[in-house]
Amino acid sequence: MKLRSILIDDEFLARKRLEKLLENFDEVSIIAQCRNGADAIEQINLKEPDLLFLDIQMPDFDGFTVLSKLTCKPAVIFTTAFDSFAIKAFDINAVDYLLKPFDEERLEVAINRIIEQKKLQKATLLEGQIKKLLNDYTQQKDAILREIIIKNKGKEFPVFIDDVLYFESDGNYVMMHTSEKKHLHRISMNSLENQLDTDQFLRVHRAIIINKYYIKNCTYSGNNEYLFNLKDGKKLTSSRSYKTAIVAYLNTI
Repeated sequence: MKLRSILIDDEFLARKRLEKLLENFDEVSIIAQCRNGADAIEQINLKEPDLLFLDIQMPDFDGFTVLSKLTCKPAVIFTTAFDSFAIKAFDINAVDYLLKPFDEERLEVAINRIIEQKKLQKATLLEGQIKKLLNDYTQQKDAILREIIIKNKGKEFPVFIDDVLYFESDGNYVMMHTSEKKHLHRISMNSLENQLDTDQFLRVHRAIIINKYYIKNCTYSGNNEYLFNLKDGKKLTSSRSYKTAIVAYLNTI
């Protein structure tokens, strides 16, 4: 983790001393140095650093005024000769407050503190991203078609999608082939395909969608067409336009 940092202090020697101390910290990269508040505001808004080493008392703007004029929100370690601003500094969530002259050991404490904060922020962000992915995945799975209700002679009964060996287009209807019988349902193949789990079903033809669980084997029959042998003995032939999807499926088995 590299902390892109800007040093802000109106004293040249103070900046050079801090720069020298920071040479011993591989985690810190100095991208700019500023000698007054106005320059600091410009450089920070332009470069959007991760961390500021910020003096409080400067000729034009003090450190707190600088922070109030920023369009980004970097972490802040105050470096000052005055202890009277410490409470205010921590009120604005400063990482640390270093009283001049501080040594390398005290600086290390401050840098380790910001590193731990960044790790925690990254972990929290990652946790949030994982939760969102899981939530999106759950919503997608919930939206997947699990059963189709068939009406026959005034009665309704479900045909479970897992039991369908393959779907076959039949005009404005789809014939659902199960191991026991066939069921006709009014739906377009495109609409049906959009509701099926793509991990489980493979469209091999404009008129055929196969349940992958019931595929015994698949062989190339030439002319960019494939022959699918199902576990019940049924043989289905693909069309050339679905070769890409079929090859992708074959590469997963």
